[in-house]
Amino acid sequence: MDLSIGHLINCLLSTASTNICPASFSELGLNITCKAAQFRTVFKEFPYFNYVQSKALDDILYTSKNFVACAPTGSGKTVLFELAIIQLLMENPPPWCNVKVVYMAPIKALCSQRYENWKQKFGPLGLNCKELTGDTEIDDFFEIQDAHLIMTTPEKWDSMTRKWRDNCLMQLVKLFLIDEVHVVKDSTRGATLEVVVSRMKTINSYHENENPQSGPSVRFVAVSATIPNMSDIAEWLSDWSGPATCLEMDESHRPVKLRKVVLGYPCGTNQTEFKFDLSLNYKIANVIQTYSDQKPTLVFCSTRKGVQQSASVLAKDARFIMGAEHKQRLMKYASSILDSKLRDLVMCGVGFHHAGIDVSDRKIIEDAFIAGDLPVLFTTSTLAMGVNLPAHLVIIKSTMHYVSGACEEYSEIDMLQMIGRAGRPQFDTTATSVIMTRSHTKDKYQQLVSGTETIESSLHTQLVEHLNAEIVLHTISDANVALDWIRSTFLYIRALKNPSYYGFSSNLDRAGIETRLQELCLKNLNSLATIGLITMDEDINFKPTEAGKLMARYCIAFDTMKQFSLVSGSETMPELIGLISKGKEFSDVQLRINEKRTLNTLNRDKNRTTIRYPLEGKIKNSEMKVNWYMISLRLGIFIVNSICLLISVGPGLSELLSQNSKKKFTALLNALILSKCFRARLWENSPFVSKQLEKIGLTLSTAMVNAGLTTFQKIEQTNARELELIVNRHPPFGNQIREAVIHLPKYEVSLEQIPRYSISTAEIVVTVNLRNYEQLLSKRTAPDHHFVTLIIGDCDNNMVFLQKLTDSLLLKSGSWSRKTEVTRTPKGEELSVNLISSEFGRCSHIGHVYQDYFFHSCITKIICIWKCCGPSKILYSNMYPNTGKRQCNHFCKNKEQCGHDCCKYKKFLSMQQNQLQFFISTF
Repeated sequence: MDLSIGHLINCLLSTASTNICPASFSELGLNITCKAAQFRTVFKEFPYFNYVQSKALDDILYTSKNFVACAPTGSGKTVLFELAIIQLLMENPPPWCNVKVVYMAPIKALCSQRYENWKQKFGPLGLNCKELTGDTEIDDFFEIQDAHLIMTTPEKWDSMTRKWRDNCLMQLVKLFLIDEVHVVKDSTRGATLEVVVSRMKTINSYHENENPQSGPSVRFVAVSATIPNMSDIAEWLSDWSGPATCLEMDESHRPVKLRKVVLGYPCGTNQTEFKFDLSLNYKIANVIQTYSDQKPTLVFCSTRKGVQQSASVLAKDARFIMGAEHKQRLMKYASSILDSKLRDLVMCGVGFHHAGIDVSDRKIIEDAFIAGDLPVLFTTSTLAMGVNLPAHLVIIKSTMHYVSGACEEYSEIDMLQMIGRAGRPQFDTTATSVIMTRSHTKDKYQQLVSGTETIESSLHTQLVEHLNAEIVLHTISDANVALDWIRSTFLYIRALKNPSYYGFSSNLDRAGIETRLQELCLKNLNSLATIGLITMDEDINFKPTEAGKLMARYCIAFDTMKQFSLVSGSETMPELIGLISKGKEFSDVQLRINEKRTLNTLNRDKNRTTIRYPLEGKIKNSEMKVNWYMISLRLGIFIVNSICLLISVGPGLSELLSQNSKKKFTALLNALILSKCFRARLWENSPFVSKQLEKIGLTLSTAMVNAGLTTFQKIEQTNARELELIVNRHPPFGNQIREAVIHLPKYEVSLEQIPRYSISTAEIVVTVNLRNYEQLLSKRTAPDHHFVTLIIGDCDNNMVFLQKLTDSLLLKSGSWSRKTEVTRTPKGEELSVNLISSEFGRCSHIGHVYQDYFFHSCITKIICIWKCCGPSKILYSNMYPNTGKRQCNHFCKNKEQCGHDCCKYKKFLSMQQNQLQFFISTF
């Protein structure tokens, strides 16, 4: 007789049992024995499903309905995801080629944790896992082509799904798992999460309409520890059959009962956050004595320095009761620790753990704490996202931390992650978490830990960017469709229930609120149309422009696009950097008080070895700080998130300028160079050119610079054994360096004027050759997506020619050429010819006539045309100086005094070096 899981649970509950054993399906006679047998290994880590997992089993494993679960931290919600994956695998026969599961978490650490765990669990079943959290990858779709389980963040999946119409992989997503779904209310990333989910619903509806026989639709499974208004989330994740199934469990079902304590401490109006944080160090001993029960305690601090200071204070203030054997174990741990301060503290029963200490020391501390030998461990909040170190007592010392140099409160997800470390299921039945905060924020955190704060949408604060993205995707085409799209969002559901939160009158009915939402959309759409990101006709139909497509593709903020729209076209490099530094993407970067003196000292460096374009005046705000980091040679140590933003914003600006390049040659040229510098994290004239090679970091690159190896040419000409002596490495490291340089592409640019003469126009043929074409056929150092941009401009700042050339295109024949017509300008007869790499920096300034060597990011040449002479060929190789020659056919008595163009050019050739330098300096 077949039994349902629901019936089984009732039977178990009636016999006072609240758990189901994953390994006992066959003994219980379930009808899924054969199908489920191969998946039992996924749950081999524990013998029984707990009450929460058992309660959800029927809905998760035996239906394909959308599902939302709200259960306490540590109650095993991840197992619900695993059961949903198994349900999908049971419904689809192996090898599961056309099945993809997306796991979305708000932070990369959770994605990494899930990736490592599921790779071990599902890998043996033949499922490939892929972590997709990078900010800019060219081949993202290629990366996930063979992946079954994809771990990603809302921001990354937003970027991916903005191209879903161009790729069929999206329709293979059958299961969408949302971890920490309450983040939808977060002011920074909540809107992205909301839009991504709504877009997945749109993709699902689109494919169902296009192909009704395509199979089951996307299933959504969302979990969180705190969702007071869970019914709203269920309504948002509804499908054709109605709202998602809900499972709500209170704190009583937590495996280890958790007591949550919020302590408020007085803080003077003039007391800085630093001093308040310091004062809490002397209160920790009392908190530990009150709540630890002599069991392991984990204390989270905001900074690495704060971690060590707090540990030192506690070691002086507290004395732990330890037997002789316990002290001997601590001495054994201490004897293996390299850090002298940490070694002394461990002897006292106190340790600290952060990314700044040696890996071996961290491992020893982790082992000692897990074993229960180390009574107290101080650490930074990042440990809560990665290493699993549960404790009986968790203390969050201060609810403020430093982000980009400024103090701000921990996000809710950070707080819940830290609180979630309290409780050791294998040792404890109870646990305690203590939050130490200011008196005036005590009520806020009490509300947080009790889970009574209603979750609201934050989409209305970032609506303009997401509306543009949907218009680019053709999801929205007119005002009525815009309202239909709004109805698919969490914003719509909450606006109906709490209109005043979104600025609407509380007296409005459904129709009134929908009207207000439509007006909000139209307001944002008008803003997009004002700067040319979309076009609108009289019937309020929308169409994206090329600029709007760029904004969506590179995820550029609307305010940043407004800044870009002000570009005149003649901006210098410093001016473009200043423009980018005003972008909204860098609004979270703060200028620390203790940074001002250092930055200003470096900014005034007369030798300019540290900074390329010194700022005028003093650095006194965050915008100037961003500007300074971009114009200095310190791109390599710039904030990681900001570097990723620069890599996105830079190409966005250059592509935007290329769309309307009339009179914008200078700005576009500088934007292309700047974009490449951001990607390479090196300036054009940086001597650290070797840092762009694999296996060469800053240390080895510095050694090569000290040895005079500042160009690729010098590296290639150096003996392999000598290279190894310079960088202190064993053979065949030198051969590997030389091989990498040899197989970089070497370009050659030539221009030939066609013998068809006109006083106002000229025809030229531009040719780009790969000088080491045959070598590159066998091996290439540059990545597959590498390309160069050929850009030619005249003296009137007009774009004459612009072409992107991929290495794969040039490798087809080794050469590329194109004919183009050039109009003569009244300001001069010169052209600036530039070949710019998309990835690699160079070691000489743009505009130099004599280039060092191949594969610099820019091959630059200024040439003269419009001469009434015979056919001419002007060649520029990236290895040799100019070899262009021109024959003069003009009849005159004295060519030195003749004013004819042809004769003047004869004089120009004799003064070429000086003239070229003059043209460059006045360009």
